[in-house]
Amino acid sequence: MFSVTYTNSVRIRWRVSDRTQRSGGRTELAMTHFHNGTIWLGAANEPAESLLVSDGVIVAIGTAEVERKLAVSPSSASPSSSSQSSEESVEVVDLDGGFLMPSFGDGHAHPIFGGLEAEGPQVRACTSVDEIITEVRRFATAHPDIEWITGASYDGSLIDGGLFDARWLDEAVSDRPVVLRAWDYHTVWCNSRALELAEITAGTPQPELGEIPRRDDDSPLGTLREWGAVDLVDAVRPPLDEAMRLRALERAADYYLERGVTWVQDAWVEPADVETYLAASTQGRLKLRFNLALYADPRRFAEQLPAMVEARRRVEELADPMLGAKTVKFFADGVVENETGSLLEPYCSSLHNHGLRVWEGETLAEAVRAVDAAGFQVHIHAIGDAAVRQGLDAIESAITTNGHRDRRPVIAHAQLVDTADLDRFANLGVIANMQPLWAQLDDLMTVLTIPRLGEDRALEQYRMRSMLERGGRLSFGSDWPCTSGAPVEGLAIGTSRQNDEGEPADGWTPEEIVDIDRALDAYSTAVAHQAFADDSPAVWGEICPGASADLIRFDRDLRELTPRELAVTAVHTTYLGGIAVHSST
Repeated sequence: MFSVTYTNSVRIRWRVSDRTQRSGGRTELAMTHFHNGTIWLGAANEPAESLLVSDGVIVAIGTAEVERKLAVSPSSASPSSSSQSSEESVEVVDLDGGFLMPSFGDGHAHPIFGGLEAEGPQVRACTSVDEIITEVRRFATAHPDIEWITGASYDGSLIDGGLFDARWLDEAVSDRPVVLRAWDYHTVWCNSRALELAEITAGTPQPELGEIPRRDDDSPLGTLREWGAVDLVDAVRPPLDEAMRLRALERAADYYLERGVTWVQDAWVEPADVETYLAASTQGRLKLRFNLALYADPRRFAEQLPAMVEARRRVEELADPMLGAKTVKFFADGVVENETGSLLEPYCSSLHNHGLRVWEGETLAEAVRAVDAAGFQVHIHAIGDAAVRQGLDAIESAITTNGHRDRRPVIAHAQLVDTADLDRFANLGVIANMQPLWAQLDDLMTVLTIPRLGEDRALEQYRMRSMLERGGRLSFGSDWPCTSGAPVEGLAIGTSRQNDEGEPADGWTPEEIVDIDRALDAYSTAVAHQAFADDSPAVWGEICPGASADLIRFDRDLRELTPRELAVTAVHTTYLGGIAVHSST
């Protein structure tokens, strides 16, 4: 039993709460006092040195206020010495000079995709085509009964142009279909058997919203770009087992909690995913907060919207504080790396190739107005500057047509924003959700991106500081599993614009470096704003009286670390509603 004497000689005892941890049912102490460290209160505030949490809610900040609160809290006679007593002392957490801050949120990710990667061949770490083939062969041998071998995420920059041949995978497995997703999740590599089952041949026309790269004889190479092409394979693949999907979701939650993340925007939710989340909720298996962004497909949007409204109703009916379905996800374009990002000026490879425009004409604006009128938040994937402009135009149209309200629309990635459009983010109240980990000169940037954009245009990417200085809102996300979901890795890049080798010395496009306080804010409080956390029954995302104690503890002050130190800093403890849901000790 804890029994701690404070500096003012007040000894406090508090009854154990009925509140229990969702995963395991372990009863927790109702009061926790954090002290002897730096308690970060956001970029605009001075840190505190003491914090008090009662029944999962922050009730006092600062030594004087904490001691005052403790002095007036209910107390009781000393309990018996039995360890089963119903009364315990306040739990005191000595930060030992460490750092406490609001927990991270991930403003754009794909948790089920990430969790599923463990179910297939482990190709993410492979550094050559030969390594991928060896791993696929190993997995196939170890799992002779699996009908379809699926995995992710291979590195598309291993081959010039990112075009992979089906015959290479045939060397590993030829009698069963093999389907591997690239790191970008916009590209798939198939073996010949998978192409055969999908009936993709030399005579197959190029699909709407997709591309089938071909050999000189018009036979399909084996790489499929964007979902219009990928759908041809998905249509003949058996659905994933629900037990596997639930395992994947729990695996993703564990991954995130270990990294200090307690809220995730699932940014691509299909009907089957809705069922998985509903099942996880009803079974008490959601370990952190999720919001669902229901995927809008231009090929069938009219029939989707009523289903989206119904999916939201079913989620809201559960009244689970861990689950929401407030958002609709649009793709305005693809990605630069396979030349499907939508650009105002053409790619360097062609005088006429401006990339892929997913929603033609005014269809995006029409669909955005419709989901906005239905009360959904808009979340638009826009990589290229033309896609960003189309997304801003659509949001402006919704505001004009449907009137002003608290929308918090999101344009995700915003990799390339034309200078003429920067001020529109602030003017329209649009949140730019960027991925700080991408703002570096890694192989992806040097091998695939810069050759397609050209040196001058490439320098206009990821204008994070410009966004903030023009009054725009910047939130951070990872796009996991496309890239690492560890916020500290993204923070290290966003505050330095250096790669793993520490290059360039002054940072790539150093004028867009974000200082550490604003970067921490972008990965915590700003994501909470994106999530409407201040407008929910359980306010979270900031350290203030009345907020849920969703917190992260580090052993060191993140603001004092070098980028390389920051990138490898482990989370000591993650708290959700005051409960320690992950601890490295």
